[in-house]
Amino acid sequence: MICDVCKDKSATVYLTQIVEGQMQKVNLCEECAKSKGVTDPTGFALADLLLGLGSEKKIVRSNEERRCPTCNFTQSDFKKTGRLGCSDCYGVFGEGLGHLLKAMHKGIRHVGKVPERLATAKTFVDRVDELKHRLKIAIKDENYEEAARLRDLVQKAEAEFSERQQ
Repeated sequence: MICDVCKDKSATVYLTQIVEGQMQKVNLCEECAKSKGVTDPTGFALADLLLGLGSEKKIVRSNEERRCPTCNFTQSDFKKTGRLGCSDCYGVFGEGLGHLLKAMHKGIRHVGKVPERLATAKTFVDRVDELKHRLKIAIKDENYEEAARLRDLVQKAEAEFSERQQ
């Protein structure tokens, strides 16, 4: 493959980036890779290189880097580590994070996970609460046969759950 920048030498560095569902590839010779800062992880941004190769979009850079007032974290720190410094960083650097998080995860909102045994316990508690509620209604309505059946179901459910916990 030929270098996409100098169009002369053989490419030895191959970069691929997916932006908004579109895959963009850049092939560089070693000399062009060094001149574009590819070998320097702090100074290289693939988006800058791709934009410089023919896109009309321009990246506006200010001399002063955005900084989190809480933890003093910068955009460069985020690029280096791939992590944010604190919870306030999400607000400070929030503009570009949405697309980045969508590309990395299923969504942009963290919903968490529930451990399986806790989910089982919650399901059990909900089930027993519903049975006890129905039992109270049956007793209030003087439907004693239904109340006895529901009482037996509550006892059975509690016994099953305590067996699982052991």
